[in-house]
Amino acid sequence: MNLRRIAAVASKEWRETTRDRMFFLLAFLLPILWMVVFGYGLVLDVESIPFAVVDRDRSALSRDYLYHFFESRYFSFQGYLPSENEADVMLQSSKIRAAIIVPEKFGERLLDGQPVSIQTLIDGTFPLRTDITKGYVIAINSAFSEEQLVAYFSRRAGISRAQAEAQVRPIKLEVRYLYNEEVRSTWSIVPALVMFALMVSSPLLTALGIVREKETGSIYNIYSSTVTRIEFLAGKLLPYVLISSVNAVVLWIMATLWFGVPFKGDAPFFLLASLVFVLSSTGIGLLVSLLVRTQIAALIITIIVSMVPTILYSGLIVPVSSLSTGSQLQAHLFPGMYYTNIVRGAFLKGVGPEVLWVDVLALALYAAVLQIIGYRLFTKRPRS
Repeated sequence: MNLRRIAAVASKEWRETTRDRMFFLLAFLLPILWMVVFGYGLVLDVESIPFAVVDRDRSALSRDYLYHFFESRYFSFQGYLPSENEADVMLQSSKIRAAIIVPEKFGERLLDGQPVSIQTLIDGTFPLRTDITKGYVIAINSAFSEEQLVAYFSRRAGISRAQAEAQVRPIKLEVRYLYNEEVRSTWSIVPALVMFALMVSSPLLTALGIVREKETGSIYNIYSSTVTRIEFLAGKLLPYVLISSVNAVVLWIMATLWFGVPFKGDAPFFLLASLVFVLSSTGIGLLVSLLVRTQIAALIITIIVSMVPTILYSGLIVPVSSLSTGSQLQAHLFPGMYYTNIVRGAFLKGVGPEVLWVDVLALALYAAVLQIIGYRLFTKRPRS
């Protein structure tokens, strides 16, 4: 293997890439655009839920109860309504997502120690959002009920509020969130978007760049040259590996500085793992380019092969552990899942090779297998 020949092929490929200004700009802009679009659009936090209130009691206790919703960052108060019919109209028009109806004698019954039923209407158009909203309502109701129970025992037994609270709640639950202390979906999604952007852009650039030679006919120069197969493939892949490596650094900077995701891991290890992932993803593009002859075909096949499995089986949105057995098996056949483990582990947990070495090894094997298959498929004899 002659390094000068590899450098010559790589230099030629770089000149071809920079000559097409649109292709060159897309090579660096596409990952950034995907990060911005999905980073702001793919937010799974359920907050500021618009809701309205039908308060038939209008007592001090009903206002105290409703203030728990008013002061919560999960709800956005839209005003009082005169009747349930008005609530139905606003729910149908999607002006609100929930309506709380407080019955008559709400405060009077609570002061007498009697149970009270409060009706809550929730828009069920989006099941996941509905379940989360229901959980918020249940949590606020539980907190308010406990407050009223403590106050009732304190009055009836003639003891202090602290003593009554100790009897009502003998066991206190303290929850600590590890790795994502603010429980923000952005901190989980954005690192995975680094994987998504590289997984889609790297094979796409590689496939289009190599197939371009077939369409222009310049591939015949390689057929008649003394450049060996491995020298040609190495020189062809080198510019796209470098471009994707630069994109990995840019995406890392965007995740930390733009979206404010903390990076707790080891930067050199993360960059090395990213390079291994880039080698595996560009290997996919190489394989596609050897199987098709037109850039349109390369574009379509690369999008299908890289984007669809990445969205479904990489853990980008749904954890792999939550998938069915068959889906988990498919997830292990694509490199996206392994790199998702690496980026989330490096960003949020601060773990390094002592934990993530299996994922890095899987990516290295994936890259090696793809390069070997690409080498076997490529021939210097033109196909009829």
